[in-house]
Amino acid sequence: MKTIEIDGSFGEGGGQILRTALSLSCITGSALRLFNIRKSRKKPGLMPQHLTGVNAIAEICGADVTGNVKDSTELTFVPGKTKPGNYIFDIKTAGSVSLVVQTLIPPLLFAEKPSSVTIKGGTHVPFSPPYDYISGVFLPMLNRLAVKVEASISKYGFYPKGGGEVYFKIFPAEKVKGMEVVSRGDLLSLNGHSAVANLPLHIAVRQQTSAAQSFSPLAANIDVIEVPSFGQGTFVFLRGEYENALSGFSSLGERGKPAEKVGREAATSFKDHHDTHACLDPHLADQIVIYLGLAGGKSVFTTSRITQHLLTNLWVIEKFLKIKYEVEGAPDSEGRVTIK
Repeated sequence: MKTIEIDGSFGEGGGQILRTALSLSCITGSALRLFNIRKSRKKPGLMPQHLTGVNAIAEICGADVTGNVKDSTELTFVPGKTKPGNYIFDIKTAGSVSLVVQTLIPPLLFAEKPSSVTIKGGTHVPFSPPYDYISGVFLPMLNRLAVKVEASISKYGFYPKGGGEVYFKIFPAEKVKGMEVVSRGDLLSLNGHSAVANLPLHIAVRQQTSAAQSFSPLAANIDVIEVPSFGQGTFVFLRGEYENALSGFSSLGERGKPAEKVGREAATSFKDHHDTHACLDPHLADQIVIYLGLAGGKSVFTTSRITQHLLTNLWVIEKFLKIKYEVEGAPDSEGRVTIK
């Protein structure tokens, strides 16, 4: 069996390297040795959410694993055959549910039957896409690639208590399609919500007002909602639907952070993307390339910002799959990506 060795400190040097490498190890059947995991982070090595992802994907594909302990900076992973099933995984902290499921979706697409996955943990936490982004932007865009995943949420989880619960159903894909999206077309709608959990509703109203004012002259339809959660939390999520693409941006509340700043942050992030001519937002660009690598033929997209996450992810994918890619544009600026 071929073993692929990956330096986890390369490029962006974060958990994305781990997630992509584990997914592709399962799909290709290649053994993996990963070292220097999150070496440059303040707390290097595997955190609870990373460990949950490792153990979850090991269960799904019957892998032999060493180094799957907290704070470990080296991991070996020898995959078996991916098994469909009904899985439940509990991060037991406010670690990101979204990042765990992004590890599991690619291999389960190649299982023989649909699978259900329930994950407990953080649904709206720093440094990861919120559940709303996964359900409202990421999964609908995957559907355009002939990838079908359904999602629902029963409880929201915020830092530090977590306790959120999300359900996914992942259907086998006969063939992953590529995409060519270089012109996004007109903005058809701009919607979103301003939410609170176990906090006064006026906080959500202030977030909503600030976001709406920051959009001028664009008009946004932003609902005010209360969401069920064990802990307290607030967030704003905004979703733009263009003729040829979807985009999403969010901001989280935290102790001492004015509600007005939460709304303004989300709106400013959206406007920065909208003011370019690019199709994919920076988050979607780095999340979708693994699927484009698995697709046949050629894929091309434009993105409003070439991130280190994107460049690092492409580097990892090339280690496992027979792809060639070209990135036009400088890091942190608008650009175009071609994958063959």
